[in-house]
Amino acid sequence: MVFCAKAQHAAPAKDTVLPGSTIEVIQAYKPQIKQAPKPEWVPHLPPADTTHPIFNYDVPQQTLYYTYSSMPLRPLALGKEPAQPLFANYVKIGGGNLSTLFLDAGIGGISGPDYETDIHVHHISQKGTITNQQSALTGMEADGIFHDVKSDWHTGLNVERNQYYYYGGDNNITYPADSLKQVYTTIKATVDLNNNRDSNSSIIYHPAINASYYAAKFNTSEINIGINAPVSYKVDSNLDILAAITGSFTEYNTNSVSTGNNYIEALPGIDFHTGPIKAHALLGLAAGKNGGYLLPDILVAYKINSLFTASAGWQSLLKQNTYEQLTTENPYMYSSYTVKQSVNREAFLLLQGNSGDHFSFSGRLSYWKFNDLPTFLNDSGNDKKFYVDYQDVTALSLKIAARYQVANIWSVGASGDFYNYSGNTEKYVWELPSVKIKGDFTVMPVRKLTVTAYLAFLDGIYAKDFNHNAVKLSAIADIGGNAEYQLISRLSAFAQVNNIFNDKYQRWYGYQAYGLNVYGGIRLKF
Repeated sequence: MVFCAKAQHAAPAKDTVLPGSTIEVIQAYKPQIKQAPKPEWVPHLPPADTTHPIFNYDVPQQTLYYTYSSMPLRPLALGKEPAQPLFANYVKIGGGNLSTLFLDAGIGGISGPDYETDIHVHHISQKGTITNQQSALTGMEADGIFHDVKSDWHTGLNVERNQYYYYGGDNNITYPADSLKQVYTTIKATVDLNNNRDSNSSIIYHPAINASYYAAKFNTSEINIGINAPVSYKVDSNLDILAAITGSFTEYNTNSVSTGNNYIEALPGIDFHTGPIKAHALLGLAAGKNGGYLLPDILVAYKINSLFTASAGWQSLLKQNTYEQLTTENPYMYSSYTVKQSVNREAFLLLQGNSGDHFSFSGRLSYWKFNDLPTFLNDSGNDKKFYVDYQDVTALSLKIAARYQVANIWSVGASGDFYNYSGNTEKYVWELPSVKIKGDFTVMPVRKLTVTAYLAFLDGIYAKDFNHNAVKLSAIADIGGNAEYQLISRLSAFAQVNNIFNDKYQRWYGYQAYGLNVYGGIRLKF
């Protein structure tokens, strides 16, 4: 408060009253906006990355939009209202047709000034109309980060149980259910260190180590230890020197086979940027199961103007084809397979851009060379499993993506991958789609209600039938969505629908999809 007094000269009175005085009060204050709560994030852990180190050389153009609701302006004398505390934990439960049971819960309230933790547990189980057509997935991911003055320490633990049944094939033949049951169990742990909090250091390092145990029925197991140690040294504002050691050491075991599946790679290189030009070059020198490899990673990007960036490059990747990697892609394969490592090489042209504040897009044209690409073939006769068929393949691909977003009110996005395979070892690249299209739409039509929809389309999938004849599977079009409405601050109701047109497509030959699946429930935040 500012006080200004203006008084006439007069003899002071005994009662200290200022006769004839005038007091003028002027109020000055700064308007203050109540801090809006941050958006609520659901704890979710990314999978461990044991491939090339990530240097983040070329970050695609991104635009994020948030809407904050502010309180009316008021004098500071009325006091500052504390921000409403966010709910750090939640539990989401539901059920529906196909005997669906659904659980999703997150615990994020265990934190302090120097550490944060997230724990995520989930379960979904379903049962279809075909005999033994059922699956169940249960898992837990725990993540923790500790901050010291210059570094971040991160630890993670992932435990998962994934259950399937080999229900494909001739369903007129009765099999004991237990003989068709397959269960994949995963235990993973990871530790890494990042010194990116040290702004005075010209050396940035991010070493990581992870270990996993992967087991299935029929006495099949796999043990893996992975390392990844990237380092960058800033020479000046335009040049960084890069180096990394990455590797993965795996042992695959069955009743009759014990096979090593290892590789180690050194990646020296540079990262250069000046004006509109950005570039990086890594010389990958790898030693794997089948010998030595030269795996360069080169990228040159030029920012044409504020709207467009054009890039060109050559990337190479060594893939181990571990039992975990292959059964994650196709859970219906044999427990025993021949272990081979693949090398994927890609030469590409990339165009990225945006128009205004809401629209962004990208297009990528690539030439591929795949050596020992794993494909999947179902055995002849009535067998319900797939074996791994390695092929040498060349391909041309076009990948396009676009998104339009208006704050958090609504957004729509689509992406498409189109492959033209040629020079194959065999007539077709078995069970790999040549067309993949995805789309999503999110809208908030009224306050507290969020509605999303999705589209997944696959085509160009070839397989062999039970008579060993080549067949093209029908195109897959899976459309669905979900809605969630906040009933009160702590409680909301949700509904989910998948495969809305009840399409009985086959992603893997002989394995018919569930069809229409509808379930719903509630989510409680606390």
